[in-house]
Amino acid sequence: MDGPAIITQVTNPKEDEGRARGAGEKASQCNISLKKPRSRGILSSFFCCFRDYNVEAPPTSSPSVLPPLVEENGGLQKGDQRQVIPIPSPISNADFIVPVEIDGTIHQVYVLKRPHVDEFLQRMGQLFECVLFTASLAKYADPVADLLDRWGVFRARLFRESCVFHRGNYVKDLSRLGRELSKVIIVDNSPASYIFHPENAVPVQSWFDDMTDTELLDLIPFFEGLSREDDVYSMLHRLCSR
Repeated sequence: MDGPAIITQVTNPKEDEGRARGAGEKASQCNISLKKPRSRGILSSFFCCFRDYNVEAPPTSSPSVLPPLVEENGGLQKGDQRQVIPIPSPISNADFIVPVEIDGTIHQVYVLKRPHVDEFLQRMGQLFECVLFTASLAKYADPVADLLDRWGVFRARLFRESCVFHRGNYVKDLSRLGRELSKVIIVDNSPASYIFHPENAVPVQSWFDDMTDTELLDLIPFFEGLSREDDVYSMLHRLCSR
């Protein structure tokens, strides 16, 4: 494998609204801003590193059935009757319209692409082994990925069943990927998603509809530099120490 693996996430912009903004654990944060305050997005997260993140790992024998009706890291309680996927409202400038079956009814999900996502994905595919890792259901995320990834950048796709349900959140356990962790980066907008491996995270902020957003474009030079590192921690730690 050339360079570190990047674990990327594609989500429904409306799903982001109910997500937890923190993991509820103690952590020291190091925020690195690129140019300006970021707007909110599809491939998401704020740029920072987390250290001394005391997280209790889940039991090795996880229950085979996950609690129903839990939004992606939205912290819903078991038995909550809100929809797993919010009912979307039509938008006039949607890039994709994806039919999704929810409780026996077909709904049209309107997807708006974040600015520069095509350029970002193509460049990441040239630099890294890229994997889609999302807590969304495959019946929604898989057809969206088909439309978004026209270049075959994602070499694998992992959905909700590949996550660990831990303290009300779906956590993406990077140790299950079969890759050396010093060569793995997770790009995500939800800190609760990577609480087992916070020092592997390049968080980005969520995005909804700001078409002037440049976060993905601004991140490309950083990842180009990271692709030349033998150990992702060294570069992330240097950024945090500034």
